[in-house]
Amino acid sequence: MKKIILSAAFLAFAGISAVNASEVKTPVAITVKQDSTTKTPVELKDLPEAVKTTLQSEPVKAWTPVAAFLVTNADKTKYYQIDVKKEAETASIKIGEDGKVIQ
Repeated sequence: MKKIILSAAFLAFAGISAVNASEVKTPVAITVKQDSTTKTPVELKDLPEAVKTTLQSEPVKAWTPVAAFLVTNADKTKYYQIDVKKEAETASIKIGEDGKVIQ
């Protein structure tokens, strides 16, 4: 008899818990912001002459270019991101299409 009473009490408790757990008092809004920046890989040999000239000037020429990307922002501005390496150090340089380094 005790087992039946305990089973009934357990089922009643589980039923109440399930009802309380499923209540949603305030809806949750999920928003996702999308970044409209695109990053396209570019061969180092295909870089514009102005960018190549900048890579050969001081102090940038101490670094060795490893990879290049054409980055287009949401406002349609473009620049080249050049990944460079000097011994164990790595860095990225932003160079505009006109060859000027972007800070």
